[in-house]
Amino acid sequence: MEELLEERWELAIRRVREISQEDPQGDPWKEYFCKVAGFLKLAVEAGSGWSRFSTEEKRKWNEALYQDILPANYGHSYGNPTYAAERLGECGKYLCFLYAELRGMVVYAMERRLWDMTVICELFLEVYGLAEPGEAPKAREIRDALYWYVSDYCEEMIERRIGEQLDPACAFASRILMEADLQSEDYLYDFGEYVTDSERQVAAFLRNLSEEEIERMARTYTEGYRMGFVIAHKDLSKKKTVNIRYCLGFERVAREAVEQFRQMGLEPVIYRAAVHVVNKRQQHRIGYYGHIPNPQFDYDHRGDAALFLDEDFVQRRLRATQRAYDKYRDWADVHAGPAVMEIFGETPFTPKSQPEAFVLSESQQKLQVSCDNQVSQITNRYIKGEERSFTIIAWPVPEIAGDGPGSKERFEEIFREVVKINTLDAKMYGEIQQTIIQALDQGQRVHVQGKSGNRTDLTVAIHPLEDVHTQTAFENCVADVNIPVGEVFTSPQLAGTSGVLHVSQVYLNGLLYRDLELTFQDGMICEYRCANFPKEADNRNFIRENLLYHHETLPMGEFAIGTNTTAYVAARKYGIEDKLPILIAEKMGPHFAVGDTCYSWSEDIPVHNPDGREVIARDNEISLLRKQDKSKAYMGCHTDITIPYDELGHIQVLTEDGPVTILENGRFALPGTESLNAPFEEKE
Repeated sequence: MEELLEERWELAIRRVREISQEDPQGDPWKEYFCKVAGFLKLAVEAGSGWSRFSTEEKRKWNEALYQDILPANYGHSYGNPTYAAERLGECGKYLCFLYAELRGMVVYAMERRLWDMTVICELFLEVYGLAEPGEAPKAREIRDALYWYVSDYCEEMIERRIGEQLDPACAFASRILMEADLQSEDYLYDFGEYVTDSERQVAAFLRNLSEEEIERMARTYTEGYRMGFVIAHKDLSKKKTVNIRYCLGFERVAREAVEQFRQMGLEPVIYRAAVHVVNKRQQHRIGYYGHIPNPQFDYDHRGDAALFLDEDFVQRRLRATQRAYDKYRDWADVHAGPAVMEIFGETPFTPKSQPEAFVLSESQQKLQVSCDNQVSQITNRYIKGEERSFTIIAWPVPEIAGDGPGSKERFEEIFREVVKINTLDAKMYGEIQQTIIQALDQGQRVHVQGKSGNRTDLTVAIHPLEDVHTQTAFENCVADVNIPVGEVFTSPQLAGTSGVLHVSQVYLNGLLYRDLELTFQDGMICEYRCANFPKEADNRNFIRENLLYHHETLPMGEFAIGTNTTAYVAARKYGIEDKLPILIAEKMGPHFAVGDTCYSWSEDIPVHNPDGREVIARDNEISLLRKQDKSKAYMGCHTDITIPYDELGHIQVLTEDGPVTILENGRFALPGTESLNAPFEEKE
């Protein structure tokens, strides 16, 4: 079998090399195939000779492999659906899809994945062969070739993806991380990801930190992970693997984290963000990755599944997922969950809507929702929600400081400020937050009112308590799974939760929303709008696709009050509010999550606050549907939307004896919380 695959590979790459040398003679079809064949040839040459290259040569190869989709060149790239359509007409969107899939050759060649290299080249040659001499290929024929490529090979692609998510023997990244000389930038290029000055500068900055500083950064992250199991009364000793997700440049922290996790008995599983189209989730990257060459390229290809998503594909995907988990069931059983290091500070991205890009139809959107839900159910049968946990922490990258004079020093100052934020005194915050929870537990509703142009006017219904001495509706978040410290949160009761949530500007999952407004009726979104695009229809489609994830509506899965005023003031000091990740931003004011509750798939596991009281608000009317039909209980998403303190009029608990004010005019007003205002006073 291996000999046959090698023979197929040699035949395919030989023909690709021949096509790359052909003279297009001004023919746009020939130009496309010659250019793409040249890229495939380049990627293969890079992968085969990589070990012999010097650091400077690796840098040049890395730039060459990604230059075509960089913003400066994207206007004339076949990865751009608008340009592809202009040059190739009706076939353009299909050949643009093909080009995006072929770009995976960079990864396959670096990892020497012979099967992937072979089938992708064979697909290219099949489409090339559809063009008759002197004639353009027919769009339908190209579409069919691409469809059957996905159909024929999706099972292998899905099985490999699940395997690398669970089996520590899939150690391409782990070997680089643990064996490379981190005192040189050379190793950064060995992953096959795009590398820029940003990743090089982060790695250089971390090289200059002491062992103690690196150990402390990693310990915050790994200890938060361990405490997630302790607080939830889950047995970490039963687990053997942990998924480490991070971005290139942070290897020194990641390596130390691996050593600390090993002391807990956990081996690392480090997998790359998905490459094959069948494993991608829109434009989101789940796994490790380098610099994103062009967010617009990712955004333009977020809907590529529209080419093949139908009932037959869904059934194949579900069968493949089931078989893969059966194959790796032993590893799934001992998998503890993800430990994530996010980055923030990149130049904010506002997507451009390109009508030539693939978009899921309404029926496909429903199929996607159904498929994701069923995949989640399969996953949860093998990696049980009641036995796994997670943690997330975030670090800034150099872009957060701009590129003017003194930017290097400014970045390092911001980085150290974030280290401070991530390591605040959890005990102090826990005590203050307990005071807030005691006030919240007095009522059954909370009213949130905006100010200064913020149109929020929202009443949130809180689960009633049977015994205030043993029960509470709010969890006291003290920096375990969700770093940094600084919030109290609940799963609201949907009935009675109604009103308008408005923010003037917010970044959610890397996308900017201007003047975002969601209207809730009994906890469900009933209206939504924003002001990103001139046409209202475009705004609604943008929200439905990227916030509602194709659902008709979503419930309010969480209501929280953020208490991390230190982070808020630091963000204002450096002017980086629009660059903070939701992980920190959600702690800087009240926030509301749409989608699943914070306890999805783990609702039946008791949760207790440090004072011993049980958090009973782990369900809502939607999640309770799991007892009859799990497909109706989970949305597969959870997106936090924060109102900044300076847009906040008040938060009041509505009790039988009248309102109790928690915050007023953006400041904490409840007795016992005054110290949270200290950072504001220091700033003033």
